Amino acid sequence: MTEAIETRSIHACFGGEVGFYTHQSSATRTPMNFSIFTPPQAKAGKVAALVYLAGLTCTEETFMIKAGALNRAAELGLALICPDTSPRGAGIEGEDDSWDFGTAAGFYLDATAAPWSSHYRMYSYIASELPALIGQHYPIDMDRLGIFGHSMGGHGALTIHLKNPDLFKTVSAFAPIAAPMHCPWGNKAFSNYLGPNQDSWKHYDASELVRSRGDGPEILIDQGLADGFLKQELHPHLFEAACAKAGRAVTLRRHPGYDHGYYFITSFVADHLKHHAAML
Repeated sequence: MTEAIETRSIHACFGGEVGFYTHQSSATRTPMNFSIFTPPQAKAGKVAALVYLAGLTCTEETFMIKAGALNRAAELGLALICPDTSPRGAGIEGEDDSWDFGTAAGFYLDATAAPWSSHYRMYSYIASELPALIGQHYPIDMDRLGIFGHSMGGHGALTIHLKNPDLFKTVSAFAPIAAPMHCPWGNKAFSNYLGPNQDSWKHYDASELVRSRGDGPEILIDQGLADGFLKQELHPHLFEAACAKAGRAVTLRRHPGYDHGYYFITSFVADHLKHHAAML
């Protein structure tokens, strides 16, 4: 059965096109939005693709508009897929009360605690439903799929790759929440979405997951040293140390003067696209 997708808009861009879409998600039981850049090479056949997971407060439009990635993706023949950051309009009391929890803050996990468990199932959406949808409807080679993200989305990219290395072959991140069990953002999200049992939190913490996943492609992480969230929220050094113990190759590049925003991402996004293209 073909799932219905609503096309909201399509825009010609660098010889390809950017499209914005909505569909009814079975994972979240809400409408979900996503966007896709298909490069000009897709006119001749299936292309490799990267799923980009955005951070807190962002939407499926943020990366497409702000990252400056589309020209380089067109040159490399990479499609870019950007899902939204959470369900929207789920009708859960309190979902719009905080900028770092609820709407636009799904943390790319499957909630197990009520009332969030009824709709906040972004892990299943990204790791299962969205790839199936993309593979069915768009000229994407699903054997050449990578994942990357920023901040909350960097956390999502790392954890989803580590748990699904056969689906998402490559991974990178900008300023990821690299050890969410050890920061306020992660504690707030995990305690509400997953409940008080911290053993269950480990399934969504990249610094915990990588301990048993030493094999795999090199991970690229860029981190700005003028990032106001670095000391309290991000903790990339914990992930770097966990990779060293696990024998997993990681390149953590630290950049003086760069903050947490999209000027930082724009400065280094071409390196991330090349990182993935070389392995895909």
